[in-house]
Amino acid sequence: MAAIASFAAGGAKMKITSSAFQEGTNIPSKFTCDGGDTSPPLQIADVPSGAKSLALIVDDPDAPSGLFTHWMVWNISPQTNTVGEGSTPKGGQGTNDFGKSGYGGPCPPSGTHRYYFKIFALDRELDLPFGAKRGQLDAAMKGHVVAQGELMGRYSRKK
Repeated sequence: MAAIASFAAGGAKMKITSSAFQEGTNIPSKFTCDGGDTSPPLQIADVPSGAKSLALIVDDPDAPSGLFTHWMVWNISPQTNTVGEGSTPKGGQGTNDFGKSGYGGPCPPSGTHRYYFKIFALDRELDLPFGAKRGQLDAAMKGHVVAQGELMGRYSRKK
């Protein structure tokens, strides 16, 4: 999170929310590996008027191996204000840390983990190949984030 947080110039804030869970609360199991592994519905607000594209990243900073990326989508239209349950916004998709493109839901090996749904407004579209890795996305975004927001949910697996 610290590396991404430093991207934003001027501290401009956006909002990202979900009708499925509130900030800091538990993510329902249907959106995890224990359920349907379906992406939750998301609402996006306060996109700056000059934004050329949006990027969406979902990650888990509590993974044993360090930051674990669950979903990356870029070149989303800045007019996008909702992402429907189980859908992917139109744009480029990266390879998550499960080794697949698309959403990979929370699936912590033990304990309660935090999952950050992060939205970024960018001053340009990104020139990245389908399946790009997280490091490529972070590098492409550097210096181009004009606003950002995040939603954090928690999940622990039932034993």
